Amino acid sequence: MTALFIILAELALGQLGAALGAGIATVGAAMGIGRIGAAAMEAIARQPEASGDIRSNLIVSAALIEGVAFFAVIVCALVIFI
Repeated sequence: MTALFIILAELALGQLGAALGAGIATVGAAMGIGRIGAAAMEAIARQPEASGDIRSNLIVSAALIEGVAFFAVIVCALVIFI
């Protein structure tokens, strides 16, 4: 009976770790995109003539960060379900 509880506890800890990993990846991505957005708005305010280049770099950087965060969340979901 105790072996069953040990196995169930290990499975629960694995799922808890995966959920925490997904949450940390999401929070990290949100903080990164927020910092990039703030820096881009400050750069556009300082040099309005370069707003097109700054905006395109902002979009590329945000997309890369979201891609990494999405990959981390998918890996955590695979840990939970597989």
